[in-house]
Amino acid sequence: MIAGLRFLKGHGTENDFVLLPDPQGTLRLTPELVRRLCDRRAGIGADGVLRVVPSAFEPEAAPFADQARWFMDYRNADGSMAEMCGNGVRVYARYLVDAGLQRPGAMRLATRGGIKEVEVTPGDGPVSVDMGPAVLGEDVDVDGVLATFVDMGNPHAVLPVASVAGLGELVTSRLDLNVEYVEDVSSTAIRMRVHERGVGETRSCGTGACAAVVATSLRTGTPRGTAYDVEVPGGSLTVTWREDDHVVLAGPAVLLAEGTVSATWLTQG
Repeated sequence: MIAGLRFLKGHGTENDFVLLPDPQGTLRLTPELVRRLCDRRAGIGADGVLRVVPSAFEPEAAPFADQARWFMDYRNADGSMAEMCGNGVRVYARYLVDAGLQRPGAMRLATRGGIKEVEVTPGDGPVSVDMGPAVLGEDVDVDGVLATFVDMGNPHAVLPVASVAGLGELVTSRLDLNVEYVEDVSSTAIRMRVHERGVGETRSCGTGACAAVVATSLRTGTPRGTAYDVEVPGGSLTVTWREDDHVVLAGPAVLLAEGTVSATWLTQG
């Protein structure tokens, strides 16, 4: 039985997370607990949960412990595991620095999507992450329309639209994909809305912003190395698709609260 549960709340462009420090690797997350924590009426409320655990204490990350001290155990709001979360890994890194567990600057973090290189600016500056190479696949059908498939450690389908504001409620039958709807603003700026796998529409999606920039660059012929401004409902991100195929995501990462979930609530089930 869990005797209370320490948590923090953070967000990256309003893509929000419950962070659970687990320095000894003793916390066992169940899908039910994740769903309850992420419930916006009866729980804390979030798009997902980030368990902060040393790689050496997590079996699936132990092989990478000599390369990355910390493992990001990310769960979607519906309780399912996810390979990667671009905003989540930036908020995770911000926590490590603010908690004194890592120095500002460069660090390596293990995720289910591989090891990620993160750069944390001291103070309240932006946090950037090298998301690794974009992997392109065959176009996929999204509700009768062909979309560009981009794998950023998790699967994305990108659809250009005339206006994201005119889409209304985002609903898709492709629950196995993250689906991005992208509007061109200028040669180096786009607007985006996203329907996240396992969550629904969110205020932002870091991997989705990366996928959207890759797909837009291919469609418009924009040179590699161009920094794109990506406007999402929760703010603005900067994404650069480099010559080496790696995609770099940068933006704010905010920790706003911390506390303890009561033992009574935890045992109510």
